Amino acid sequence: MKITLMRQDFFALIWAVTMWLNHRKQMKELEIERIFLKEQERQLKATAEQKNQLEALVAERTSEILKQKEELQKALNHLQSTQSQLIQQEKLASLGQLTAGIAHEIKNPLNFVNNFSELSVDFLEEIGEEMAKISDSPEKENILELLEDVKSNLVKIRHHGSRADSIVRSMLMHSRGGTGSMEPTDLNALIREYANLAFHGMRANPKPINVDIKLDFDEKLPQIKLNGEDFSRVILNLVKNSFDAMRDKISALGNEYKAKVEIRTKDLGDQILIEVEDNGPGVPDEIRDKLLMPFFYHQKGHRRYRTWPEYHP
Repeated sequence: MKITLMRQDFFALIWAVTMWLNHRKQMKELEIERIFLKEQERQLKATAEQKNQLEALVAERTSEILKQKEELQKALNHLQSTQSQLIQQEKLASLGQLTAGIAHEIKNPLNFVNNFSELSVDFLEEIGEEMAKISDSPEKENILELLEDVKSNLVKIRHHGSRADSIVRSMLMHSRGGTGSMEPTDLNALIREYANLAFHGMRANPKPINVDIKLDFDEKLPQIKLNGEDFSRVILNLVKNSFDAMRDKISALGNEYKAKVEIRTKDLGDQILIEVEDNGPGVPDEIRDKLLMPFFYHQKGHRRYRTWPEYHP
């Protein structure tokens, strides 16, 4: 009986040891599996982080490439625009030389017209003094009336000749340019003169238009120190641009559209305000940011937009 119990205890011990070994083996297997899963999770996380970093790097490089492409495109557009502007400036320079030559040729006979008309008025005054010494008669009255008519005609010739001379002088100054000196200038008179020159130039165009020009000047403006030659180009181009733009609108709307340009000046104390307003179609959005570029020129149909070197008063 004792031997039987000892055998049972021995087998129980072996079974217990076997179960403990199996349990330990299972625990090691679970630990290994846990470590493997943890390592796999770490690798997946590291891979995801690396992927995010690579995507961010690719996005950054792509953005840089696109930015460089835009800069290169802008540089190319600027180069093409500059090339077109230089070509246009050469044309304008040639036209300026031609204008100066024509204006100079016109000025000589115009001087004779103005001088002889003024001299003829003096002669008529002397004739009137001599006629006063003759006794009154119907013939004398007719002669005096004819002399007054001739004098009136000569005054008109002198007036319009002076206007033509002013236009020719403006053309010469505009085409030749100046020394760039800053001199006290009657701003209202300068604007009036060059708005008038632009109007007469437009009327000489093969397709003239009817424009109502209104000048609303502050007559109390002081003399302004500026470069008249350069600033006159600013006024001339602003008014010309308005005329060209309104020509297109007249073609589109016909007689129901009444073109008008208003130029205003105002003394603001430490500044002088100049406003040039028209009721045309306005400046196209695609060129609005280029209007301050020196020598910028754009044409679409009859509409021309031109600038000169940026003016610094």
